[in-house]
Amino acid sequence: MQLHRIGMNKENFTIRLSLKRKNKLKLYAQQKDKTMTQVIEEMIDKLKLEKDTGG
Repeated sequence: MQLHRIGMNKENFTIRLSLKRKNKLKLYAQQKDKTMTQVIEEMIDKLKLEKDTGG
């Protein structure tokens, strides 16, 4: 059964990682009982952005 989240648009995104980094991410995700996508999304959500200084 597929679950659909309302208002949650998803896109595929390809990144290149060394095999070592990919394996580290995979292991970390397994240890935290999360998907690699969830780990990456959580890390992105923690990024601090500078305030908009444009007019």
